[in-house]
Amino acid sequence: MRALVTGAASGIGRATCLRLARDAQSRGGAKIAAVDVGAASGLDRVVEELNKAGAEVLPLRGDLGTTDAPGDVVAAAVERFGGLDALVSNAGVSRPGPLAQYSVADWDYLFAVNTRATWLLAKAAHPALQASRGAIVATGSMSGSNAHANLGAYGPSKAAVIMLVRVLAQEFGRDGIRVNSVSPGMVRTGMTEKVYADTAIAAERDALVPLGRVATPEDMADVIAFLLSADARYVNGHDLVVDGGVSGNFLGRLPGIARIPRG
Repeated sequence: MRALVTGAASGIGRATCLRLARDAQSRGGAKIAAVDVGAASGLDRVVEELNKAGAEVLPLRGDLGTTDAPGDVVAAAVERFGGLDALVSNAGVSRPGPLAQYSVADWDYLFAVNTRATWLLAKAAHPALQASRGAIVATGSMSGSNAHANLGAYGPSKAAVIMLVRVLAQEFGRDGIRVNSVSPGMVRTGMTEKVYADTAIAAERDALVPLGRVATPEDMADVIAFLLSADARYVNGHDLVVDGGVSGNFLGRLPGIARIPRG
C-alpha cells in the first residue's frame, strides 16, 4: 500500500496513517506520505509511530491552501514510492462565524483548503492512481448535508467536497479509480478538544448520539481503510456518513414527541 494522507499529524489523519500501517504489516509494510501544515513536532511524532508499525514514511509539510502544494506533495510521494495506490484528502480547517459578518478572506481560505485542495490532489494523483487502479477518499462532514448556523464557510465547503467526490467518481471511475467520501459526525480531535474539555458539554453531546458516545478518530480511520480496500471494490461516488446516527435523530429531539396521542 502506497498512500498519501493529508492532515496526518493529528486526529483522523493520524489514525488513518496508523490503521493503514497496521493493515500492511503482514504484506511487507505500508509506504505512507504523511502531509501536514502544522508544527514539525506533530508530524515527527506520527513518523515515529509509523516507523514502529513497520511503515516507510515520507513526511511532507505544505499549505494545501496554496495552488502549488497539492501537486508538489503528490509528485514527491510518487517519486519516492514509484507510484501511488491511495489518496486520503483529509486536511481541513474551520473558521466559525455568522455569514452576515464573514470575511471574504475566511470564505476563500476554507474553500481553498477544504475543497480546492481535494480537486488538485486528485488531479495530480490521477496518472499514478490510474496505473495502480487505486482509490481516493476525501473527508466530508455531516455539516455538508445538514445546515448549521454560525459555522461560516465550513458547511458550504464540505457540501462542495461531497459533490466534487461524486463528479470525480464519474470521471475517474472510467480509469479504474474509485472516489468516495466519509462524512464524520461529532469526533473528538485536536480541533474540537476545547469543546469537550467542558465535561457538561461532552456529556450533552454524547447523549445526542443514539450510540451513546461521540466518535474517536479511529472510528473514522477504520471506515476510510475499508473504502480504500478491495472489500469496497464496487463502492464509487458514495458519501458514507459516520455519525453514530446523530444526523438522523432530529425528530427525536423535538420537544413534546412523547405527548403525541394515539389516534
